[in-house]
Amino acid sequence: MSEPDDFDLKSYSKRMDGAVQTLRQEFSGLRTGRASASLVEPVTVEAYGSTMPLNQVATISVPESRMITVGVWDKGLVSAVEKAIRSSGLGLNPSTDGTTIRLSIPELNEERRQELTKIAAKYAESARVAVRNIRRDGIEKLRKLEKDGELSEDELKRLTDEMQALTDRHVNQIDEALKTKEAEIMQV
Repeated sequence: MSEPDDFDLKSYSKRMDGAVQTLRQEFSGLRTGRASASLVEPVTVEAYGSTMPLNQVATISVPESRMITVGVWDKGLVSAVEKAIRSSGLGLNPSTDGTTIRLSIPELNEERRQELTKIAAKYAESARVAVRNIRRDGIEKLRKLEKDGELSEDELKRLTDEMQALTDRHVNQIDEALKTKEAEIMQV
């Protein structure tokens, strides 16, 4: 059987994929014990009269497991980049040497690890809610199509089941991503 013209399951799948992708981006900004360029990528810098992402004014590299280096292209922006990193809330203390800024990643203590795990769980729950809201939108659309006579009761049941299977698959992806992130955070 095919879907009615007014309903496209793929579009709901793409929206759910978007929610999972957003979660993964949020997770990449959560600090683990190891250095990662994605840790400082969300940092924005006041440069040339506007706000820019750090990777548009500098090169970010990870020479060691606990060190990030930021090579600022314009010497005049070094202090702005340093200020942006300090005020980013990442708890990193930059040390500057010419146009290179070094960020030492300290060990996470147990309390901070627990805190980060809770934050990760909140992000995951927000993603689950987003996926469920997309499911609700889809099912409401299907019920409206059935009410308008464009969909039989059997088609409604089949498409509702497909929508639920799609939701379950995306919620499982979210749970797996959370499990992986929690293991990363708790790894000493």
